[in-house]
Amino acid sequence: MGFGADGVEYVDYQAAWDEQRRVHAARFADEIPDTCLLLEHHPVYTAGRRTDPSERPLDGTPVIDVDRGGKITWHGPGQLVGYPIQKLPRPVDVVAHVRRLEDALIRTCAEFGVETSRVEGRSGVWVLGDPVEQRPASALGGLSLDLDPRLHDDEFDPRMNGPEYAPSNAGQRREDRKVAAIGIRVAKGVTMHGFSLNVNPDNVWFDRIIPCGIRDAGVTSLANELGREVTVGEVLPVVERHLREVMEAAEPRAREIERASA
Repeated sequence: MGFGADGVEYVDYQAAWDEQRRVHAARFADEIPDTCLLLEHHPVYTAGRRTDPSERPLDGTPVIDVDRGGKITWHGPGQLVGYPIQKLPRPVDVVAHVRRLEDALIRTCAEFGVETSRVEGRSGVWVLGDPVEQRPASALGGLSLDLDPRLHDDEFDPRMNGPEYAPSNAGQRREDRKVAAIGIRVAKGVTMHGFSLNVNPDNVWFDRIIPCGIRDAGVTSLANELGREVTVGEVLPVVERHLREVMEAAEPRAREIERASA
């Protein structure tokens, strides 16, 4: 076991995954109410089912393959991870569940003074960058947008090209940057996995992978955006409150199925 600077205990990823499965089974059997596990992990890379081999660490760093949606990401100190285990009506509306999680996290960020939003076609919570045409040449080497290989080369790999392209430096480039990632699974009508909110992690961990399979944007944290120290201990009760408000106010409905007319 380990502890963060604010006294939060780090939880091994495998132990948390085992606990998720235990709670999931209990929720499916109606032995417990809807439950959300909130914690902080030891450093670990996890890969969802859609992860491409080319998005993993180049140096062979171990990655845990998991049964959630989404692609590869990192969890570790300075990041608050939440696993909402909730029974939903069938047929399950997965998108609505993801939107509720995003709502809670957007409200949390706003309470700390960070404006965030959604990005169409990309799950999670984002700090929006400047429009491409308004971004200056990179402060990390004078990169001209006209010459940015990410705009022209689908195979470009930022992991092999230094800090100028690193996901952790997206804020300096004034690009879109993700502050919270979401990846879930629904089994037997009950949700698993969930979200990770970057509070004050060392975002360089993300530079060894292609985070969430996205090559033309990056990552950030509340501390990065605010320019001051923020701790997981400060953020945890705020996330808990907004999750509770969003989940209790919602009336989950079964996904509507269009039926072909006879």
